Amino acid sequence: MTVRKNQASLSPEEKRAFVAALHELKRTGTYDRFVTTHNGFIMSDTDHGDRVGHRSPSFLPWHRRFLIEFEQALQKVDPSVALPYWDWTVDRTPRSSLWAADFLGGTGRARDGQVTDGPFAYGSGKWPIGVRVDGRSYLRRALGSGVAQLPTKAEVDAVLAMPVYDMAPWNSSSGGFRNHLEGWRGANLHNRVHVWVGGQMATGVSPNDPVFWMHHAYVDKLWAEWQARHPGSTYLPGAGTPDVVDLHDVMRPWNDVTPADMLDHRKYYVFDTEPAAASQR
Repeated sequence: MTVRKNQASLSPEEKRAFVAALHELKRTGTYDRFVTTHNGFIMSDTDHGDRVGHRSPSFLPWHRRFLIEFEQALQKVDPSVALPYWDWTVDRTPRSSLWAADFLGGTGRARDGQVTDGPFAYGSGKWPIGVRVDGRSYLRRALGSGVAQLPTKAEVDAVLAMPVYDMAPWNSSSGGFRNHLEGWRGANLHNRVHVWVGGQMATGVSPNDPVFWMHHAYVDKLWAEWQARHPGSTYLPGAGTPDVVDLHDVMRPWNDVTPADMLDHRKYYVFDTEPAAASQR
């Protein structure tokens, strides 16, 4: 069973293995295919007109499936690798260990945002940006420039307390847990982190920055925690909702994956804070 760990607890060997697997996916072109998929579907409509990816109830199950497929791609390179998560309520500054030169590298330089240290710096020759929103072929960041503070634990706890998954009109103006976690209402959780990192993370090609996977692994963990806190609540809407992915509707680009298929993450992985993870250690 795959155990997803807090990035702050990774050993130097685990960090190196994760970085090496990312580099190999980049070298083969597999990585850029994931970037293309995300950019194409975060705001798109399917051929049935159903919103997927972002600003809709399927935001969480869509990304859960997306991360599972990426993790499986990493594990084809190195079976020991799992997606780490970044708890941005704890590791809140550009001085946090994930931004060190031995892991993700730090913020970009002032004049153009280019990341110049670490294994994903353009100068390393191993991380050219192939799927672009502009002409620049280097990874960019501006940590803490677009917004000053990352979300707090108190803000997260307030969202986790919301008992209803989602509600009409099922978009960025909706109430409920999903929209508050995604960040279109209230404390602005997921969205704020993208803006705080800046660079490509603030665009549709956000997976160009490897921190994307660690951020979304934590968002996924928060969904799992919400599910555990509210066992009587589930994905909504259930059925018959126009222009929205219902519980048993297929999510594009997949032809056989529904939100219902993604409700139990434990079929695929556990988090290091869950009791089931102890037996895997």
